[in-house]
Amino acid sequence: MKQVNVGFIGLGCRGKLLSSIVAEMEEANIVAVCDLYEDRQKEAAEMIGQKTGTKPKTCGDYHELLKDDAIDAVIIAASWEAHVPVAIDCMQAGKITALEVGGAYTVEDCYALVEAQERTGTPFMFLENCCYGKFELLSTSLVRKGMMGEIVHCHGAYGHDLRSEVLGGRVNRHYRLNNYITRNCENYPTHELGPIARLLGINRGNRMVSLVSVASKAAGLQEFSHDPRNPDPSLAGQKFAQGDIIHTLITCEDGSTISLKLDTTLPRFYSREFTVRGTKGCCLMDINAVLLDDEGLEEFFDPQLSVQKYLNNAEQFSEYLPKIWKDMDKQKTHCGHGGMDYLMLREFFRAVQEGRPMPIDIYDAAAWMVITPLSEQSIARQGAAVEIPDFTNGAWRTRKNTDIVEL
Repeated sequence: MKQVNVGFIGLGCRGKLLSSIVAEMEEANIVAVCDLYEDRQKEAAEMIGQKTGTKPKTCGDYHELLKDDAIDAVIIAASWEAHVPVAIDCMQAGKITALEVGGAYTVEDCYALVEAQERTGTPFMFLENCCYGKFELLSTSLVRKGMMGEIVHCHGAYGHDLRSEVLGGRVNRHYRLNNYITRNCENYPTHELGPIARLLGINRGNRMVSLVSVASKAAGLQEFSHDPRNPDPSLAGQKFAQGDIIHTLITCEDGSTISLKLDTTLPRFYSREFTVRGTKGCCLMDINAVLLDDEGLEEFFDPQLSVQKYLNNAEQFSEYLPKIWKDMDKQKTHCGHGGMDYLMLREFFRAVQEGRPMPIDIYDAAAWMVITPLSEQSIARQGAAVEIPDFTNGAWRTRKNTDIVEL
């Protein structure tokens, strides 16, 4: 099958990682790379040349890349604020568009994204790698087989100590810094929300109706700014608008609820805290466990005993994993985030090659990205409820509930 000729826009940490994975994939050929900074262009081109034997073209203006008729698809891994305008320009240029994740800045941006895709008909995929996570897909498979019963609640988090990354924003030319100085919101909801939304059939028979968000005080980054580990001493004492912990509670049309937590500026270990609660069982990512009611759950007063009993028992349910994980090449688990990045990119390229609908579409992107500006509104109003728009214009009622992979 013909290789997909790809252009990359954005070559920071994420763009560099994705391009290194794509350079080794038989499904794709990197034709051109683009970044505002020449050193990033050169570094990426050198790396791709070493892996493939052919250096891609380089440029600093993505409009130049979009004029290249040889390019079939574009992967956007630029700063958050560039996501929507660049994606719209890519779709208008007729380039199949794959957009990296991040929250939107306004509700209007989400409508503009949807309008551009509907008007142009250009295929669009939202690159939410966590939708391809092993535990997330195992949980979804168990739900589809009825083993969790009726789903009542799902929880997820982006728990990641990013204090050095945020404070190193000037040094490393990273977009997070300005966002944390000026905004107070659930700024990165899609890693946890994406898999939950697909599990709950959001935009496909179900929808998110409203949310409330609350923010804690902002103390973690300011204190860390005085720490010797701060990569940019010029930021010592800098004040930040972004609360250290953001809680968001979402109500869905079918009566289920979703809780999200943003937790990136205090000491902690990494976790997405993916949790599914149903009438017949639950899935708990943090201890890699599946608990089923019909197995006679044993209850302990000391929760540590429960953890010890059920820790990693999800391995006993491996028969329910989707085929893409059963067939996973162990070498590919080193290709970014335990293999999620590879699976996501492979499914994108295969959809392009086969002319299939994109696994994660424009309506998913808009519904998940809009949580950021809506949470900002809710926090500013002391946790007031905010309505979540329906970007499908009512089509969620009749859209078939499909999964991103065969379960």
